[in-house]
Amino acid sequence: MSKTLAIVVPAHNEAEVIDVFHARLAAVLVGVAADATVVYVDDGSTDATWQHLASLAEKDRRVTALRLSRNFGKEAALTAGLDHVDADAVIVIDADLQDPPELIPDMLAKAEEGYDVVYGSRSSRAGETVAKRATSAAFYRVMNRLANVPVPRDTGDFRLMSRRAVEAVRELRERQRFMKGIFAWIGYRQVALLYDRDPRKAGETKWNYWRLTNLAVEGITSFSTAPLRMASWVGACSALVAFAYGLWIFVKASIWGDPVHGYPTLMVVILFLGGVQLLALGVIGEYIGRTYMEAKRRPLYFVEARLGGGSDVAPASRASLDRQRDAKKPVPGE
Repeated sequence: MSKTLAIVVPAHNEAEVIDVFHARLAAVLVGVAADATVVYVDDGSTDATWQHLASLAEKDRRVTALRLSRNFGKEAALTAGLDHVDADAVIVIDADLQDPPELIPDMLAKAEEGYDVVYGSRSSRAGETVAKRATSAAFYRVMNRLANVPVPRDTGDFRLMSRRAVEAVRELRERQRFMKGIFAWIGYRQVALLYDRDPRKAGETKWNYWRLTNLAVEGITSFSTAPLRMASWVGACSALVAFAYGLWIFVKASIWGDPVHGYPTLMVVILFLGGVQLLALGVIGEYIGRTYMEAKRRPLYFVEARLGGGSDVAPASRASLDRQRDAKKPVPGE
C-alpha cells in the first residue's frame, strides 16, 4: 500500500473553479489511507488563480503552491509539479473538474494490483462538440500508426504513477514535451481506468483548435520520424511520375510531332512539384527547429514563488536533472 500520495494540479486562469475543485479533492482525500499532499502549479495565470492558491496553501497544510515566472505551457507546468513531489504514488489531474477527483480511490486500488501507471481512459466526453471528438479520435489513430510507442486512445494526463514511474519521467528532459507520449514511452505495467468525462464546471478551455493542432504536430514529431520518411517517399514517387511523363512526351513528340501545346499541363506539373518540395522542406524544418530548441538546452521553467507545505524540491528530482549527463551544477527547472 502506498504510504504517501501526492496530487499534482497544473492551473492556468482557473480562479473560477479552483476552490470548488479543492473542496471536492479534500473530501476525497479524507477517505484515503495514505498521507496525502497537493501541489498546485500556477502556470503564469493572469487572473486571481495565484491568490486563490495562496489562500489554500495558508488554510490547508497539505497544499504547496508553485507560481511559475510566466506561462510556460501545460507540459512544463506538469513537469514542474512532478519535480516538486516526493511520494510513493503521484496523481496528475486538471483543475477544471472534467476529470473527477472521486476516481482517485479507484486508481489507488488498481495500483495495489501491481501497476505502475493507472491512466484514465474516457468512455464518454460530455460537453465537447462532435468535431472535437472526431478530430481527437483521428489524432490518436494517426499517432498510433506513426509513433514508435503506442499512445492510449481517449486518454489525457489524468493518471496515477508509482515512484519509479515518476523518477523515469524526470529523466526525460527534452524541451519539446508531449507528456502523453512521455508517459507511454517509459513503459512499466500500465492499465486503463474507464470513466465518463464531465463537462468543464467553470471558466473557458485553453485548448482551441490552433493549440490542439500544434500539440498534435508536437506529439507526432517528438515520437516518430515517419513524416520524414513520408516526405522522402512522396518525393521519390513524384520524381518517378515526372520521369514517366517526360518519357511519354518524348515518345509522343518523336512519333506524332509536338505543336507546342500543353501550357496548362506544364503549369500544373510545375506547381505540383513545387508544392511537394515546399511540403518536404516544411517537414524537414519542423525537425530542424526541434533540434535547434533542444541544442540550446534552456531550462524548462522557472519558479517565481513557492508557498505552503513543500519546503524545497524533492531530493529525487534534484538528482534526476541533467547532472548525471553533464557533470555540472543543474539550472533550476532544467
